[in-house]
Parts: sequence; structure tokens; C-alpha cells
Amino acid sequence: MPRYIIERSAPPLTREELDAIGRRSVAVLAEMPGVLWIRSYVSDIEGKIYCEYDAPDPEAIREHARRAGIPVDTISEVSLEISPLMFR
Repeated sequence: MPRYIIERSAPPLTREELDAIGRRSVAVLAEMPGVLWIRSYVSDIEGKIYCEYDAPDPEAIREHARRAGIPVDTISEVSLEISPLMFR
């Protein structure tokens, strides 16, 4: 299954707001087999949230975001995953 990095614009959010968004996202994902949220990174300084997902295609990610009421700025498909462990 393809892996994607999603960039989302977001103002600084409280832990409670992030919790509510996360719960909405998980509820929608329960209705969308084949779409898996891996992890997210929040940058209050940049006003961005970067999310890692497995999904059949970018449209599935857009549909998840629409249903969950969360923004999507860009969706980038990951071609290759590398880590420092590969070079030891």
C-alpha cells in the first residue's frame, strides 16, 4: 500500500483541540478500511501538522480529511523510506 505525507495548515492548537481532532480522525478511519494513520508531527512555529498515512490513493486521504473536517494542503507519495540504520 502506498505511503503518503500530508501537510496541513493549522493555527496553534491546545491539547484538548488536538485530542478532539484525533478522536474525529480515528472515528472516520474506522469507517474507511485501507486508510491507516501512522503518526503526525505538529509544528506550532510553522503553523503546520505533518501526517504519515498508508492509503490506496490520495483521494482516499482527501475523503478522510473531508469527513473528519481537517485541512489538507498537500499530499506527497513516499517513493522510498530511508533511515540511518541503512548506512551502518
